[in-house]
Amino acid sequence: MTQSTQQILTHRRVWALAGPIILSNISVPLVGAVDTAVVGHLPEPDSIGAVALGALIFTFLFWGFGFLRMGTTGFIARAYGANDEQALSDTLLRVLMLATTLGLVIIALGYPLIHFALYLLDSSDNIESLASSYAMIRIWSAPATLSIYVFTGVFIGLHNMRYVFVLQLVMNSVNVLLDLLFVLVFDMGVEGVALATLIAEYLAVFLGFWLLRKPLAKAYRQLSWARLLERSAILALMKANGDIFVRTLCLVFSFGYFTAKSASMGDVILAANAILMHLQSILAYALDGFAHAAEALVGSAYGGGKQAQFKRAIKLTTIWGLVCALLISLVFWLFGGFILQWFTSIDAVLITATKYYPWTIIAPIVAIWSFQLDGIFIGTGYTREMRNAMIVSMLMYFGLLAILVPMLGNHGLFLSLTLFMILRALTLCYYYPSIVKGMDHKKSY
Repeated sequence: MTQSTQQILTHRRVWALAGPIILSNISVPLVGAVDTAVVGHLPEPDSIGAVALGALIFTFLFWGFGFLRMGTTGFIARAYGANDEQALSDTLLRVLMLATTLGLVIIALGYPLIHFALYLLDSSDNIESLASSYAMIRIWSAPATLSIYVFTGVFIGLHNMRYVFVLQLVMNSVNVLLDLLFVLVFDMGVEGVALATLIAEYLAVFLGFWLLRKPLAKAYRQLSWARLLERSAILALMKANGDIFVRTLCLVFSFGYFTAKSASMGDVILAANAILMHLQSILAYALDGFAHAAEALVGSAYGGGKQAQFKRAIKLTTIWGLVCALLISLVFWLFGGFILQWFTSIDAVLITATKYYPWTIIAPIVAIWSFQLDGIFIGTGYTREMRNAMIVSMLMYFGLLAILVPMLGNHGLFLSLTLFMILRALTLCYYYPSIVKGMDHKKSY
């Protein structure tokens, strides 16, 4: 079948998919950056470290449930593409029910989970006390956070990127405004940061329900508890993206171990590294936009056996991802001093962050390759290989930490992280020929 003009993949098409996701993604770490910045201007560095540790706890608690977003996208997209309104309605109610249930379980287990996490992180008593205060407030946001994952997955599955952007924009704008109000005006410290996030996330949940009011109303009219709680459907939902679940936990654990090692080096190092890692989070969320575009474009070409479009999708998304990475590195290089001063006015933290800042400048150019490969592997369904690659990379990363940190201190910590990003790309490249081989065996249209 001849490919029509409309089907030809263009640069504009790549940006149409990546642009809204980049804008919505980048707002997430920007909120974390504001969290750090508002407490970074308090007299002591302990507040920065406390927010960093508190946020890390919830990264572990919540990111592992990212399958609620990815799995939901798949189920909703298939139902939407098949014009199966019943399946769409059942999936929508089922995933919301699952998110709420898991959120309540997290709240119920919150106290022991938080204290066990703080025990593992092993920071100073004052930072642990502040982090505990932060965490005991944030834990109540669990049902909201997981529901937002579901809403995001639903909107992407329905091809409605605009709603993804609106949801994130409203939630994160409110979070920033409340940060400034609670910390700078009401002097609530780390508790104010946690409360701002809690309120913003529940407001986003109300917005999500409003944006989905028509599909939800139809779903409730067609509600059948027997069908909704069907065992096979529940198991299929729970098993979806199991490989991605393991991969995500390995990734989160690797970054969490970085923060834990930072904490063991003292409060000033912890605060400085928290600032630098926020900058790395910003670049990660930005570059993920092109990885998501790769998921969609490479996956659809692979599924249709369209070899030319498959190669072009990889080429265009990687080109724009690399351009974006180079631009981010340039901005970090040109405006590093201003960026760091925006985060903190504490001289010791600023001097320390400046010392290790060059690692942040090179990070985008190093990280882009593993991000793009992740998108290709997810889009083509090679998630088991992606999981295995991550496990190998993580184990090698821990080995590097054991060797380089005693030798080089905090430079060794950042060198290990940089090599970890390279290892992620190399291990995925090892499996990449399998994807190409699979593509060659598909019928070309």
